[in-house]
Amino acid sequence: MQYLVSVIDDKTNSGTAEEALAIDDFNEKLRTGGHWVFAGGLAAPETSTVIDGRGEQPLFTDGPFVESKEHIAGFWIIDAPDLDVALALMTEGSKACNRRVEVRPFLV
Repeated sequence: MQYLVSVIDDKTNSGTAEEALAIDDFNEKLRTGGHWVFAGGLAAPETSTVIDGRGEQPLFTDGPFVESKEHIAGFWIIDAPDLDVALALMTEGSKACNRRVEVRPFLV
């Protein structure tokens, strides 16, 4: 089963050099364990564009769809046999990036 892991932060690009090394080590653990699918960091919420294409003409709005102090600063997509394994792995991921993370399964 695949899981989306959102990294929660209140700043953008706030990681330290030590955190970057810890994340690299953790990513390598995911790869060697067969859990790696994809990961990436995200630009600031202010750089986003929300598109509402439900009407006759699309509506484009600058900025995030919801205003919040915290935002998704990055993410992992991992593969794990069950939620317990995903939670155990991402406990280490949270420690590596020094941020809170949210783990959500993809719908099957």
